[in-house]
Amino acid sequence: MEANQNKAEGFLKQGSILAAASILVRLIGMFYRIPLANIIGDAGNGIYSAAFEVYNILLIISSYGMPMAVSKMVSAKCTKKEYKGAYRVFRYSMVFSIFSGGLMALFVFFGAGWIEKTFFSSFQGISIPLRVLAPTIFVVAVMGTLRGLFQGKNTMLPTAVSQILEQIVNAVVSIVAAYYLMSDHSASKNLSAWGAAGGTVGTLLGAASALLFLGMIYTLYRPVLRRQARRDRITPRESAADYYKLILWTVIPIILSQTVYQLSGIIDVTIFNFAMEARGVNATVISTLQGIYSTKYRLLVSVPIAVSTAIASSMIPSLVASVTTGDRRAIKDKVTMAVKFNMIIAFPSAVGLAILAQPIIRLLFPASDYVTGGMMLMTGSTCIIFYALSTVTSGVLQSIDRMNLPVIHSLISLAIHVVVVFTLLRFTGMGAYALVFGNVTYPLVVCFLNGRSVSRNLGFKQEVVKTFCVPFLSSVVMGILTFVVYELFFIVSHRIYVAIVPALVVAVASYFALVLKLQGLSRSELYEFPMGRKMSIVADKFHLLND
Repeated sequence: MEANQNKAEGFLKQGSILAAASILVRLIGMFYRIPLANIIGDAGNGIYSAAFEVYNILLIISSYGMPMAVSKMVSAKCTKKEYKGAYRVFRYSMVFSIFSGGLMALFVFFGAGWIEKTFFSSFQGISIPLRVLAPTIFVVAVMGTLRGLFQGKNTMLPTAVSQILEQIVNAVVSIVAAYYLMSDHSASKNLSAWGAAGGTVGTLLGAASALLFLGMIYTLYRPVLRRQARRDRITPRESAADYYKLILWTVIPIILSQTVYQLSGIIDVTIFNFAMEARGVNATVISTLQGIYSTKYRLLVSVPIAVSTAIASSMIPSLVASVTTGDRRAIKDKVTMAVKFNMIIAFPSAVGLAILAQPIIRLLFPASDYVTGGMMLMTGSTCIIFYALSTVTSGVLQSIDRMNLPVIHSLISLAIHVVVVFTLLRFTGMGAYALVFGNVTYPLVVCFLNGRSVSRNLGFKQEVVKTFCVPFLSSVVMGILTFVVYELFFIVSHRIYVAIVPALVVAVASYFALVLKLQGLSRSELYEFPMGRKMSIVADKFHLLND
C-alpha cells in the first residue's frame, strides 16, 4: 500500500511543476491583458476574444490533442520497454502535426474574410487578427508533439519552462504591437481590429520562441532516445500505416472532446450576437459585453482551472503506465489523489473570486465596466470546481482506454448548454449573464457523467469527507473572514489595493490552517504542493499537522 501511495504521489510532483508553471503563465497572461485591454478597449477585446474562439477551435481540430495523445502513446511503449516503438510514435506524430497544422493554417489565412462575413459580421475587421493567428496554428502543432514526447517520458520541466517563456514573449510583444498598430492605423475604421491583431502578434512570436526552446532541448535529448532505441531488442512489427492508425484512434477522441468544449464558446458568441441584434442592441455594445465576459470573467477563472489541466496532463502518462502493467490499486490511488489535489485548489479559488469579485475587477481593469464584470465573476466562479472535476475525470477515462466516453458526455452537455443559453437569451433579460450561467452548467453536466463512468469502470468511489467536505467548509470560513477583513480595511483606507492585500493574506493563511487542522491533508500529501516542505515547517510551528 505504501508503494502504491508513493506511485500515486509521484506524478503529483511532476504535476505540481506543471501546475506552478501554468499558474504563473495565467498570472502573466492576466496582468499583460490589463494594459492590453486598456489599449485596445472593450470593442477591441470583443474582436480579440472572438478571433481566439475561432483560433482555438481550429487549433484543436488540427493538433491540440497531440501533447496528450503523444504522451499517452509514448508512455505505453516505454512502460513495455519498446523504445524503438516510442521513437517511431514520436516521429510519425510529428509528420501528422506538420501536415494537419499546415493545412489548417492555410485555411485560416485564406479563409479569414469568409469566416468574418459568415459568422462574425458584427465583429468588423476580425479577419485581420485571424490572418496573424494562422501561422501560429502550425507552430503550436509542431510544439505540441515535442511537449507530448517529454510528458510521455514523465518529465514536465521542458513543457513548464517553454510555457513560461512563451507567455513572457507573448506579453511583451502583444502590448508593444497593439500600441504601435493602433497608432499606425488610428484613422482606420477597423482600429479596434488592428489593436486585436497586435495582441495576436504576441501569440505568434511567443509560440515561436517556445518551439525554438523545445527544439534545442530535443537536440540535446536526441542521443538518449537513439541510445535507448539501439538497446531495444524488440523489433517493432507495426507498419507506418499502423502507427498512423494508432495516432488517429488516440488523438481523434481527444480532439472531439476538446472541439465540443470550444464549440460551446463559438456557439455562445453566435447565439449572443444574433439574440442581442434581434433585441436592437448595437454592435459596439454587443462587442463590449462579449469582451467583458471573455477578457475579464473567463480570463480570471482560467487561472485556477489551469491547475486541473496540469494535473490531468501529468496524470495521463503515469496512469497509462499503471493500466499497461495492470496495477489496479495504483490506478485507484492516482485517481483519488488527483481529484483530491484539484479540490483543495478549486474550492478556495471559487469562493475567493466570488467574495472579492468586484474589487479584483476594479483593481485589474480600472478603465472598464467593473460592475458587470464583478457580477459575472461573483455568479459564475463555481464553474472552477466543475471544470476541475470534469478535466481530471476526462483524463482518467482517456487513460483507461474509455476514449469515447468524454466525447459522448461533452456532446450531451453541449446540447443541454445550447438549450439553456438560447432559452435564457430569448426569454429573459439576463443578457451576458446567460453566458455565465451556461459556462457553469456545461462542466457541471460533464463532471457528473464522467464521475459516474469512472466509478463504474474502476469499481470504486471517491473519498468524500477529506476530498470535498473539508475544502468546502474551510473555504466558507475563509470567505467570511476575507470579506470582513476587506471591508474593514476599505472603510478605513478607501483604497482597493490597501484593503485587498491583507484580505488575501488572511484568505491564504486561514484556508491553509483550516484544511490542515481538519486533517484534509497529510504531511506526505502536503509535500506534493510547490514549497510543500517549507509549508510543513510552518504548520509544525502552529501544531496544525497531527502526524
